[in-house]
Amino acid sequence: MALERTHHFTFNTDGQPHPLENTLVAVTVVLGIISVATAGFYSLHLLASWTGLVGIVTGGYGQFISATTAERFVLIIGLGMAGLGFFLGVAHGGLW
Repeated sequence: MALERTHHFTFNTDGQPHPLENTLVAVTVVLGIISVATAGFYSLHLLASWTGLVGIVTGGYGQFISATTAERFVLIIGLGMAGLGFFLGVAHGGLW
């Protein structure tokens, strides 16, 4: 009888639950996507710069407390997007 394995996507590669870390990963990626998507429009510089700044803060704290490599990997991608959106938003008009 063959052992059937089911694969599923998880950031918890150590087998322990990490609800705070996983929430920070999701928030950072969502904020990074919003920031990058709105950074190309001059009139949306407020949204791009603020979501980028908050994404940088949440991603930085997430890196500080992350427990697994999978969490860190996705956090770096989210941080990169948030940083790019933040800097483009600032270049297009800034935080205010």
